[in-house]
Amino acid sequence: MASQTKGFCKYCGKEYTRAGITRHLSSCKERTRLLEQEPSKRRCGYFQLFISGWYNSDYWIAAEIKDTATLEDLDDFLRDIWLECCGHLSSFTIDGRQYDSAPDADFFCDEPSEDMDIKLKKILAPGMTIRYEYDFGSTTELAIKVQSHRTGAFVPEAVTILSRNQPPEILCSQCGTNPAQWVMSDGMFDEKPFWCEECLQAGREEEGQDDSVYEYMLPVCNSPRMGVCAYEGSVSYPECFEPDKKVR
Repeated sequence: MASQTKGFCKYCGKEYTRAGITRHLSSCKERTRLLEQEPSKRRCGYFQLFISGWYNSDYWIAAEIKDTATLEDLDDFLRDIWLECCGHLSSFTIDGRQYDSAPDADFFCDEPSEDMDIKLKKILAPGMTIRYEYDFGSTTELAIKVQSHRTGAFVPEAVTILSRNQPPEILCSQCGTNPAQWVMSDGMFDEKPFWCEECLQAGREEEGQDDSVYEYMLPVCNSPRMGVCAYEGSVSYPECFEPDKKVR
C-alpha cells in the first residue's frame, strides 16, 4: 500500500495527506467563506471528527456530525461507509464507558454496557479519542478523534464528509504489475493476498489447480475492513470522494 494516502478537501478541492487535511480544514479559505455566508436562523452544533483504522492509518475520514445526533447515528454511518457485511454487533468505548449496539443486561463483575441511543453532545468533547469495534469475531477497530466543535447553520444530514482518503494503490501480489482487484478472504496476513483479474483467471485455468480457493476472493475496496469476513464494499458511498469544488 501507499505510505501516505491523500484526500480532497470538500470545499476547495485541493489534495492533502491525512495530517495535512486536519491543518487545512481549520484554515481553508473556501470553507471559511462559505461558513461566513451561512444563514443566521436555525443553528446547530457540530463536532469535527477524524476517523481512521486503529491498525491501518491508510484509511481515514474527516467528517462533521451534529451534536444532537446519537451514537447510533454515528454507528450507522461507519457501517454504511466502511464496515457492514453481516449485521455484526459493534461498540464504542468513550471515557472508560462502553456503548453497545445490543447491550447485554446479564453481567457479573464487569460494569454493564450502555446502549447507543444517547446524544453526542452529552458525552463528547474536543480532545477525546474514541475506540470503536465492529464484529467481535473478525474485529475491525477504528480510532475516532474529536477535533473540535462549532455552531453553524442547520443541515438535514447527520454527517457531512469533509475529506476521505482516495483508494490506496495496491498492486497484484502475483505479478507485481497490475492493480489488484481481488483479495483472499481473511488472508490479509498471507504472503500474497492480492490478485488482479488476469492472474486470477490464469490461476483458474492452470491445470491441476483447486478452483475452490478462488471462491473466497473478495473485491479490493477502500475500507479498513477489506478482505475480512464477507465485506464487499459500501453500497451507500462511492469508493472515491468527490469534492464540491474541483481544482482546475
